[in-house]
Amino acid sequence: MKHGPAKRASHELAAPTAETAGVALWRRIADQLERAIADGSYPADTRLPGEIEIAKRLGVNRHTVRRALAALADRGLVRPERGSGTYVETRRLRYPIRSRTRFSEIVGAAGREAGGRLLDSVIEEAEPDVARRLDIAPRTRVIRLDILRSVDRAPVSAASTWLPADRAPGIELIYRQTRSLTRALAESGIKDFRRQSTWISAAIADAIDAARLRLTPGRPLIVVDSTDVTANGRPILTTQARLAADRIELVIET
Repeated sequence: MKHGPAKRASHELAAPTAETAGVALWRRIADQLERAIADGSYPADTRLPGEIEIAKRLGVNRHTVRRALAALADRGLVRPERGSGTYVETRRLRYPIRSRTRFSEIVGAAGREAGGRLLDSVIEEAEPDVARRLDIAPRTRVIRLDILRSVDRAPVSAASTWLPADRAPGIELIYRQTRSLTRALAESGIKDFRRQSTWISAAIADAIDAARLRLTPGRPLIVVDSTDVTANGRPILTTQARLAADRIELVIET
């Protein structure tokens, strides 16, 4: 959920002083905004005041403010959203890739709130790459779950997960109730599974992923393709997750 402009901030923006006269004006403004974000004056997902408002408050040119906001975006502290404004980014989540990678557990262990929403579920014939990962014949019926995951109500991952349709019938209904793939699998009789393989690449957000992740189209994504197996080594699910690159950092644990 997006928040509107912050109420009167504890760290008020003030016109640059002579003490920082040797520093470029836009950089001084960027540093001041960064301090205000750091001290909680502008919480995560809060919309910052507009360029005109900041320029008027500080007595500077609007283009100077625009450059300062661009610098903050480069630092990963804010994100511009076309037609809406500039929002404070959430803290980047440290996300370990290990033999048992569980989104809700990782987010909860970091003291943050995990969220999951099923966007769509479809029974379809497995494409060759999906069939290969799941070790099933091409065109075998699989169920695809499109899931949007969030941290502290800010979206971080748009993912598609495929499972053999006969292994977990009705799993989409269970997921809608539990909002956890681990719990949905457990209720389907699959109580333990582990990561068999992970492939990491990069991509650019298209219009669909940008809208889901609240990004500007063209922003970078981390793409994680993975396959999980049951205790006896049988593939049970394969996933492609598109992650907002400035909201999450992957840590490979061995």
